[in-house]
Amino acid sequence: MSSKPSSTSNFKARSRADYRYFLSHRTRWSDNDQYSHVNNAVYYHLIDSVINAYLIAQCDLSPKTSGPIGLVVSSHCHFFSPLSFPDVLDLGLRVNHIGKSSVLYEVGIFREGSLEPAAVGGYTHVFVDAVSRKTSKMGERMREGLQKLCVEPKCSKPVSKL
Repeated sequence: MSSKPSSTSNFKARSRADYRYFLSHRTRWSDNDQYSHVNNAVYYHLIDSVINAYLIAQCDLSPKTSGPIGLVVSSHCHFFSPLSFPDVLDLGLRVNHIGKSSVLYEVGIFREGSLEPAAVGGYTHVFVDAVSRKTSKMGERMREGLQKLCVEPKCSKPVSKL
């Protein structure tokens, strides 16, 4: 399957095997909306949580002290089946593309034990200097950590040493 799905049906065809890192998340009563399912905005919190948990644990990101930081420049989420408190979720993370200063993440949101995602979303980070906010190459440790999440061989372009 292509690393960059072009339609909702391709996202829906994802399975657990398409993701390299998982984080468990217990829903809360306050995650539900008036229709008794997880509110759409909460999905973006989940996406942000699994990405940043990975960056902190595996890529040496320190949100308060890291030089280059990632800013979200685009995001998306496709919903396939409702989730609700008290569901326990498995958040699967993969990387679809790594550039010189950007990365495209994808997150599969699964009900615990389910093989099919209830939602698939993600976002693009562009790395910038923490102070000037000018585009900055990501650090080598960050790149190495992100490459572990690449599913497709063409996910990462080699960085020139020149």
